[in-house]
Amino acid sequence: MKIAVACEGEMVTEHFGHCQNFNIYDIENAKILKVESIANPGHKPGFLPVFLYDKGVNIIMSGGIGGGAIEIFNEKNIEVVTGANGDSTKAVEMFLSNQLKSTNSICNQHKHGC
Repeated sequence: MKIAVACEGEMVTEHFGHCQNFNIYDIENAKILKVESIANPGHKPGFLPVFLYDKGVNIIMSGGIGGGAIEIFNEKNIEVVTGANGDSTKAVEMFLSNQLKSTNSICNQHKHGC
């Protein structure tokens, strides 16, 4: 399984599309095997969900995310987890131990905050 976290460096960002990078975690048996950071290739409507799908991502985590992106992720059977914050590795570890649940935070405006 692969979990992508929308980040500013190592910290979870509040708005998925405007993140600086994605930290992508390879997970097996609820353990992190590998972490890769890739730059956000650009915020264009509908582009990032397909980009992450093509990277093999199964779950996307962010502080918040727009409704259009959520729809595309849902169409591609990628689970969306919103409400994450703080250090991205800690957020993934909390998710894997069922201590982090999605808040279903949807960004309604194209601003950095939701």
